Amino acid sequence: MSAEWLVTGARGLLGQDVLAELATHPDIVVTAPSRDQLDITDPAAVRAAVKGHRVVVNCAAWTDVDGAEGSEAAATAVNGTGAGNVARACADSGALLLHVSTDYVFPGDSRRPYPEDAPTRPVNAYGRSKLAGERAVSALLPCTGYLVRTAWLYGAHGRNFVATMLELAARRETLDVVADQHGQPTWSRALARQLVVLGRAALAGRAPAGVYHGTGVGQTTWYGLARETFRLAGLDPERIRPVGSEKFPRPAARPAFGVLGHDNWARCGLAPPARWDDQLTTALAEPPFAALSAAARMNSARLRV
Repeated sequence: MSAEWLVTGARGLLGQDVLAELATHPDIVVTAPSRDQLDITDPAAVRAAVKGHRVVVNCAAWTDVDGAEGSEAAATAVNGTGAGNVARACADSGALLLHVSTDYVFPGDSRRPYPEDAPTRPVNAYGRSKLAGERAVSALLPCTGYLVRTAWLYGAHGRNFVATMLELAARRETLDVVADQHGQPTWSRALARQLVVLGRAALAGRAPAGVYHGTGVGQTTWYGLARETFRLAGLDPERIRPVGSEKFPRPAARPAFGVLGHDNWARCGLAPPARWDDQLTTALAEPPFAALSAAARMNSARLRV
């Protein structure tokens, strides 16, 4: 018997990897509307789209963290009200919901990884908008709603920090990178696999509803991530110079510590995500990062001539 899955935001950085992962499961039939085809702020459209599906993966989101500072209502319409629309449609149809959230729901003032049940207190508009979505999902789907928080996401299908570092390596001899923000880099394909594993376990009755952290295990800083990216790409990590966050002021405050714990995976017999550095090693060996690395090595040699 086939399982019908709906992936919202299917043309985004994460959505495309979720589709690629689902394609490896021949028993799963997938519906994959883009943002233009399904606006999650439209309750009627969401209700019609969800009908007939057993699992919904909500990858649709406002992801512009700085833009949310000046447009909090618009961000919340997508991340809060929109997520609520999806949750309500799932409640009406009986579908399971895997909703992607963020470490930004936490204040970043801890020194230990935040457990799944840690108190939330966002420090910026984006985090508040995502927390509104979490609350809607939890309220509407207490037994069939799954919140999967991620952070520092990079992948093949959109702008991201890892790709930017490799592109800049081809043009600049040294790069200044923030060294006082701690987090967990997460490869979008690795997160996609966790989502599919969780969804299948949920359908089988082996994973209880609630919060799961989908970040790469371990922790580093943006500076550490940049150095490891350079090292794995065959570039000199000493070209990366550490600086404080004040060197790059942004409209939205960034939590200084966004490290998450992963205990809930083990509680239902599922493996947690791989370590962040192992994820990065695998990602850089695949397109488009392998090509970016090769170009960076070639152009870096020219910089030294």
